[in-house]
Amino acid sequence: MQASVYLAYDYPVLGAFWTVMWIFLWVLWLVLLFRIIVDLFRDHEMNGWLKALWLLFLILIPFLGVLVYVIARGKNMGKREIKHAQEQQEAFNSYIRETAGGSAKSTADELARLSELRTKGDLTEAEFQQAKQKLLA
Repeated sequence: MQASVYLAYDYPVLGAFWTVMWIFLWVLWLVLLFRIIVDLFRDHEMNGWLKALWLLFLILIPFLGVLVYVIARGKNMGKREIKHAQEQQEAFNSYIRETAGGSAKSTADELARLSELRTKGDLTEAEFQQAKQKLLA
């Protein structure tokens, strides 16, 4: 009888593990690639030609391009991401302040607006009276 030697890779569980590992690494690399592309277009300090060169480098030699970009410009990627998040938060807060502040109009302002709409002919007399009663109630 001949003794057969099994390698660890001959077992299906280990093969499945390596398949899942390679898929995970590939998805991780894709996420990093798209994050770098977003970072390229988010950077306002870099001119358009330099952005085009980086993008061309990332498309033509993707693995090396991602590695070189992370080494050369990776330190400031987080800073640009934080700055963008802060700008979005400020825009959101500004929108909330405008929206909340806009609803605090006085009754006199609303009546003046309704009267102006009636004068223009946009509201009939009945609609004006109905809106006025609703406002004063």
